[in-house]
Amino acid sequence: MVRLSNNLIGILNFLTLLLSIPILVAGIWLSRQADTDCQRWLEKPLIVLGVFLLLVSLAGLIGACCRVTWLLWLYLLVMFLLIVLVFAFTIFAFVVTNKGAGEALSGRGYKEYRLGDYSNWLQNRVNNTKTWNRIQSCLQSGKLCSKFHDQFVNDSVEKFYSENLSSLQSGCCKPSNDCNFTYVSPTEWNKNTTEANYSNSDCNLWNNDPKVLCFNCQSCKAGLLQNIKTDWKKVAIVNIVFLIILIVVYSIGCCAFRNNRRDNSWKRYSHT
Repeated sequence: MVRLSNNLIGILNFLTLLLSIPILVAGIWLSRQADTDCQRWLEKPLIVLGVFLLLVSLAGLIGACCRVTWLLWLYLLVMFLLIVLVFAFTIFAFVVTNKGAGEALSGRGYKEYRLGDYSNWLQNRVNNTKTWNRIQSCLQSGKLCSKFHDQFVNDSVEKFYSENLSSLQSGCCKPSNDCNFTYVSPTEWNKNTTEANYSNSDCNLWNNDPKVLCFNCQSCKAGLLQNIKTDWKKVAIVNIVFLIILIVVYSIGCCAFRNNRRDNSWKRYSHT
């Protein structure tokens, strides 16, 4: 029973080692196959995560099973830093996603989103031109609005207004309700020629060109932030569970480290 902690750490790290291999392979595969900005953005985090898991797992596995105390100490140090990092990110995720929500419209099944409703930190990220160009490229290559058009192309104007659109569809693929444009199809709207000054600047940015639409609009950025907010809330909840698991594993690792030190002390004592 005294060595149970060493065996548990060894088993857990062996499983993590196996997990790191497909993650690393997926990252390398993406680096060779990537042909869009979205895929290129994903490849580096996957490779880094795969290498990190591989090295940490090896340190924990060798340290626990081969009684290499310094490796187990290094493993525990990394685990402690990881616990602090996950805890900090979880708090950060809750803080930056605390603001922002869609605006319900009378007679509409969907909501509309305003960039100013979200946290300043998130706003600054999407207002960066270089960052937004990359995000916009991802949205376009993912055929967000072409799928949106195909899905609702047969809708009458009344039917379209009753649809429950996603935040990205609402923000990027159609003009704001403030514009009062005339509906032709989900991604084609006629501007009101009698109205030159719009209260919403997004109305001037709308274009029926499938490559333009409202991808440069504030509403599109807000729709993305709403999507991020929803995802980050889910990630934060998962992180809490992950944090509990990390603390349990760290505690077991501390027991294994203590066992290693006891063994080393006994060996030194037996040789004297």
